[in-house]
Amino acid sequence: MDRISIIDQIKKHKKQPNLRYALKEKTEVFTNLLFYTLFDIDTEVEGNLSQLEEQFDGLVDLACWDVDKSCKAVWYNYVSKLPKILERLNLDAEATVNCDPASLSIEEVYMAYPGFYAIAIYRLAHELYLEGFPLVPRLMTEYAHRQTGVDINPGAQIGDSFHIDHGTGVVIGETAIIKNHVKIYQGVTLGGLYVAKHLQQTKRHPTIEDNVTIYANATILGGETVIGENSVIGGNAWLTASVPPNSTVFHTPEIKIKTAPNVS
Repeated sequence: MDRISIIDQIKKHKKQPNLRYALKEKTEVFTNLLFYTLFDIDTEVEGNLSQLEEQFDGLVDLACWDVDKSCKAVWYNYVSKLPKILERLNLDAEATVNCDPASLSIEEVYMAYPGFYAIAIYRLAHELYLEGFPLVPRLMTEYAHRQTGVDINPGAQIGDSFHIDHGTGVVIGETAIIKNHVKIYQGVTLGGLYVAKHLQQTKRHPTIEDNVTIYANATILGGETVIGENSVIGGNAWLTASVPPNSTVFHTPEIKIKTAPNVS
């Protein structure tokens, strides 16, 4: 096959008219500037909001495929929510510094904790998700996922003072509901019982009530599964049914130790 034929074949199979990776790259730049604007003390706020609006306009040009919907109005609604988002994120940071004995300062939480960063990008993306802005919220949380190993769908509903410790391998599905003062550890999955396209509009992921702690590698599945308030879910537990309030759930593996005799 000659060069011209190869080019023609590639063009033939490029079938997605809206697939522009510039949207992904520009979303990452927007996300970084937004994060710094909210948290970094040396990053100016007023001028950055104008720059963010300009960047957002570029995202609109790439991602607003519905010509009958005014995506421009999304920015004005969104920016008015930023103070409240920041207030909630400060509560998340305080929850982390209060929960983790390894934390040396709250500044360390903001700068070095992957769980906090993932929560921050989730909260910033979630409000855009609620505005119905296509694709960008998903790109924002996937950017955080790549950096932290924490995969939070922007559609999830998460209450105040949320803490993720260590973070790597955490998965929180689109229809999960997490209430206030919840703590989860690495490897936790809040997922669906099974995957089928016809379930798209149904609640597929669990509800976690107030003051629940979920330890490493626990898996909780199903839209009807509710973990009652003040419960503790131990590491490696596998749950597909609800747990009453004030419960402790634990998995006890069988551990055998075989020691070789001393050989002289």
